[in-house]
Amino acid sequence: MSDYDLIIFDYDGVVADSERLNNQVLADLLTEIGIETSLDEALGTYMGRRWLDCAPLIEARLGRPAPDHLRGEWTRRCHDAAQTGLRPVAGFLEFLKSRPEPRCIASSSPPDWIEMGLDRFGASDAFGEAIFSAAVHVQRGKPHPDLFLHAADVMGVKPRRALVIEDTPTGVTAGVAAGMTVVGLCAGGHVRGDHAERLHAAGAHHVLDSYAALSRLLTPA
Repeated sequence: MSDYDLIIFDYDGVVADSERLNNQVLADLLTEIGIETSLDEALGTYMGRRWLDCAPLIEARLGRPAPDHLRGEWTRRCHDAAQTGLRPVAGFLEFLKSRPEPRCIASSSPPDWIEMGLDRFGASDAFGEAIFSAAVHVQRGKPHPDLFLHAADVMGVKPRRALVIEDTPTGVTAGVAAGMTVVGLCAGGHVRGDHAERLHAAGAHHVLDSYAALSRLLTPA
């Protein structure tokens, strides 16, 4: 057993290798409405945030309210792309089967997106109803700690006994603010350049490049 009573997984980039997919769709949409945006720019600006927190950033760049169709079209295109392009993060399913700790998901994404991916991966039963979304469960999303604290409270675990697995500086900041141990995981297809350094700078207690490395960290010598 590890030193933790709960493992809290972020979803995009930690469970589903979806950060590149989601942000490429968003970059394309923003470019279509007049905000020239590359994949790297989308990853750097919007990754790890719920739509409610992305919208003001988009509107600030646009200089006017975002088109009414934007959120719905982003959701539709992401779901369409997921039908053929969505995969679990490498090593996630094996790690899940190997760990005895209670677990949950705490994500900025809406529940239907999370549940769709878990169904595709055959991992729905591993989480059951232990899925927490900043889109519906809290007023403030990441980088605020509210979602992680809500998850720990519902799961009946003290924050200091929870381990958070995150892939974004926004999520790392939220986990640290919640008083939890945070692993910055660099295993998704979106990871590049100085990503590990950014997770360190956000306060991650450990930055690892794979689920195998995480298994070794949690396995007593």
